[in-house]
Amino acid sequence: MTTSPSLAEHADEVWHGRAEGGVFGFTAAGRGVQDVAPGIGWRAGFGNVAAFRTGDGLVLFDTGNPGDAARLHADVRAWTAEPLTEAIYSHGHIDHVFGVDPFDAEADELGRPRPTVIAHEAVLDRFDRYVLTNGYNTVVNRRQFQQPDLTWPSRFRLPDRTYRDSLTLVRGELTFELFHAKGETDDATVAWIPERRTLCAGDLFIWVAPNAGNPQKVQRYPAEWARALRRMAALDAETLLPAHGVPIFGAARVRQALEETAEWLESLVEQTLALLNAGARLDEIVREVRPPAHLAGRPYLRPLYDEPEFVVRNIWRLYGGWYDGNPATLKPAPDAVLAGALAGLAGGPHRLADAASSAAVAGDLRLAGHLAELAVLAAPDDPALHAVRAAVFGARAEQERSVMARGVFRWAAAESRRLAAPPD
Repeated sequence: MTTSPSLAEHADEVWHGRAEGGVFGFTAAGRGVQDVAPGIGWRAGFGNVAAFRTGDGLVLFDTGNPGDAARLHADVRAWTAEPLTEAIYSHGHIDHVFGVDPFDAEADELGRPRPTVIAHEAVLDRFDRYVLTNGYNTVVNRRQFQQPDLTWPSRFRLPDRTYRDSLTLVRGELTFELFHAKGETDDATVAWIPERRTLCAGDLFIWVAPNAGNPQKVQRYPAEWARALRRMAALDAETLLPAHGVPIFGAARVRQALEETAEWLESLVEQTLALLNAGARLDEIVREVRPPAHLAGRPYLRPLYDEPEFVVRNIWRLYGGWYDGNPATLKPAPDAVLAGALAGLAGGPHRLADAASSAAVAGDLRLAGHLAELAVLAAPDDPALHAVRAAVFGARAEQERSVMARGVFRWAAAESRRLAAPPD
């Protein structure tokens, strides 16, 4: 199997931890579609695209993000003139489903059939939910990615063909064996191309610790995710094409990456369920559960996007509901009422802010965050309190590794910076 030397060499550097290759890593900007095997192209971006020349039309696995459709079309056309016959969505997240329109327009202009879009049936439900929660998704993604001008889309290129459990597509000389998986989403599709021993994993493998706990998004499925990874590992693929990060070349590496990611997830699930079944509160479980120590150095399991304690909370939500075991939080007082009462006991909201600053200096930023938030809730119009809150959450953001945590803390700090400055 031949590969682009620069891509293969970089993938090897990533594998050994000598280069970045995860969800926000190497993007090969401006390199277009690169050959990873005869007739198989890989186009990097925020939402990678795999392209397959079949001899009877082009098949794409994933189609990129909303801002990249025109460039994707140009890159694909520089690689092949074969008409696009099918596009497969790995799942319905917007960085995977927005590149079909230029190919539809091309087909209309040339008077040939538009490509058939294939996806799991739950993608349709996802798009319906995105329309219902358009405002919420705009807010949380602005916060998560620190993009204040981001607008969540309300129009989607719908699938033309859906399936429930599995679907086999034969196109030219290639077979695409599609099967459903639950993991980061409930609508994931994996593609296995046996003639090329190539596996398209979507977001089930993204070169960082699995995005199984995102605190602002809907339910994730860690146990089912692990089972899907083990099913993929059993295929003995020679090449793994992930939706984020670089390809993995070589059957031994593919199997190791998939099996160890499954082990990482299984460990968190098993530990969380053991404590949940023993009657532990969520607070205790979050503090006790840890990923397997022997996997800590793996370059594809670093907590740079999501992180283990968020995954634990998501496992609790899946199996235990939203009640955390603390009776005070079942029907709690309003946050502002509790903050006012504690401020009164402390001698005023400025005492809480002083305590927040002291805790931050002492290195306990978790406690400092609680105290700073309480102070502002007790006196929400006080610029001095917002200055403390901005400093505390700014410091928290600087110490965090994951995109999820940094996004929330930076957003909170920015909120208070605006309120800390007196009006002109």
